[in-house]
Amino acid sequence: MNKTLDRTTTQVSEEELAAHLESAQVPALIMLTAHVTGDASVLRDDWRPNLRALPSSGLDAETEAAARARCFELLAPFLPTQNTWDSVPSEELRLAMSTWLMGAPVEDALAMSEVAFIPNNTDPRQPEWKLDEIAPDTALNAVVIGAGFSGLLAGLRLKQAGVPFKIIEKSHDVGGTWWENTYPDCRTDVRSHIYTYSFTQHDWETHFGRQDKIHGYLHQFAADNGLLEHMVYGTEVTATRWNEDTNSWTLETKTAQGVGETIEATVVVSAVGQLNRPSIPNLEGIDSFKGPIVHSAQWDHSIDFTGKKVVVVGTGASALQFAPAVAKVAEQVTIFQRSAPWLRSTPVLRQEIADGERWLLNNLNQYRAYYRFSIFLPRVVGNLPAATVDPSFPPTEVSVSAANEALRKELTEYLLEQAGDDAELAKQIIPNYPPAAKRIICDDGTWVKTLKRENVRLVSQGVNRIDETGVWLGDEHIEADVILLGTGFKASDFLLPMSVAGIGGKDLHETWGIDASAYLGSTLPGFPNFFCMYGPNTNTVIHGNLVFFLECQAVYMIDAIKTLATGGYKSMNLRDDVFAEYDKEIVAESAKRTWGWSKTHSWYMNAEGRSTIMWPLPARNYFERTTQVRTEDYKLG
Repeated sequence: MNKTLDRTTTQVSEEELAAHLESAQVPALIMLTAHVTGDASVLRDDWRPNLRALPSSGLDAETEAAARARCFELLAPFLPTQNTWDSVPSEELRLAMSTWLMGAPVEDALAMSEVAFIPNNTDPRQPEWKLDEIAPDTALNAVVIGAGFSGLLAGLRLKQAGVPFKIIEKSHDVGGTWWENTYPDCRTDVRSHIYTYSFTQHDWETHFGRQDKIHGYLHQFAADNGLLEHMVYGTEVTATRWNEDTNSWTLETKTAQGVGETIEATVVVSAVGQLNRPSIPNLEGIDSFKGPIVHSAQWDHSIDFTGKKVVVVGTGASALQFAPAVAKVAEQVTIFQRSAPWLRSTPVLRQEIADGERWLLNNLNQYRAYYRFSIFLPRVVGNLPAATVDPSFPPTEVSVSAANEALRKELTEYLLEQAGDDAELAKQIIPNYPPAAKRIICDDGTWVKTLKRENVRLVSQGVNRIDETGVWLGDEHIEADVILLGTGFKASDFLLPMSVAGIGGKDLHETWGIDASAYLGSTLPGFPNFFCMYGPNTNTVIHGNLVFFLECQAVYMIDAIKTLATGGYKSMNLRDDVFAEYDKEIVAESAKRTWGWSKTHSWYMNAEGRSTIMWPLPARNYFERTTQVRTEDYKLG
């Protein structure tokens, strides 16, 4: 296990801990104290945190001070032996911590608390087998397509299991979307400490990781785990074809220079992601514009925006990051908004983690694990009721249930506070669809402050057409030197432009049409030994964590390969009836969620109004169903 990204010292003195105690996040400190001392009395009701404040407590300063003082008193005698502290709390204590943190018992609490608490420098879900031990004569090998978060994880699991593999990447470095997206202020809107592999934590500088730091983390992860030697860079897979005679896949590849190569593999893992193909709007006259038109995922760093007239199309997550940076130097910025985004108050979005807090994360044994636990458990338990339609409510495009209405009120209050006395701006920034129908974006006040700038204009409609010198808003012509597209990605176009031909030459894209679906987002009937990572319906909104889902998919994929190896099988092909039943369930459950019910346009939905993106069930359901392959779901041969 790589330890370079998760350092833990063996000695911490009372004086050192006292010096950094004020920086300790109280929920993590309390749970660590209970773990080390075995004294669950510190899990007091009056010290229970506000879930919205985590990893902070949300308590008043006096209460926090009392909690810190008591924890220090209990912890101090144990500091000399911190390198021998038990790495895992007892099941009883873990359940007590989960109930205390969440304020109520958690469904399937034992399993959920187990995946939420990962001790430092451990990898509890790595394969416990080696291919040469369970099937020494097998010819199994694998190709992974893509070197982002999911592809690197798939590569690690294959390496740990001793399965020969290559990772084919169209770019010239690892990182996927975090290599390609380099626009100003590009960062994740997920807390840094849960936007990492659970078993390889990192000394993050900011609460929400910046693009360059996330890319650096992924590159270091690949280097430390010996994955770089398996990379084939600058190469795109154009086609994959299943050969029934040899029970293997033939992959056709080409480089940017047009050089092609054919690769044979018994297993293919598609890790191309969902956010890898920019969506360029089909606007009238777009090809006539004489200035640069730049999509956020294809940023042109040679452009100097100083004194420029800029048009921004779109107000999604990317635009909310790059537009404020551009507005600081541009002469005029006109932002076209088709629908306003819901914003969630996140004061620390652009803030650095305090030095004292980083010291505790790096030096106090298991403090990092509880810090992550305090963020991760509420996220993985989620708030799916707030995105669930209640037919008796009744649901409208305002809100779809009592829980959804409560969320709407909370988010609306934040927006109204931001707008202040500007009633016209308030109308423009309050969405006309229920929360969770589209992505809720983290915000620290930067967006509305940007909209209030004298050089910024917000237009609540789309662009009519484009000409050589600007864009048209009805009869009004708006001059532009540069047009910036914050229009997102073709998230529903899974696996394109690669063609995939299965048994009998069955074409995957013809089979799907626009309704991509895969069993657990991973496998499909008629396409043996083909596994998707971050496939259809594996995204989450307010009820899970993407990296956790990727780890679940990797567990499922590697268990499937073990099934092939131990049984001496050449192929495993999902049964049609299993897939049909699953697909029916996902369609039905999606219709019950805000994103499936609302008529607002979002990247969650395809052109026919069906969600091929979101996981509509609790996260624990996905975890349970991917823990192990059910051999009865497959035809093994």
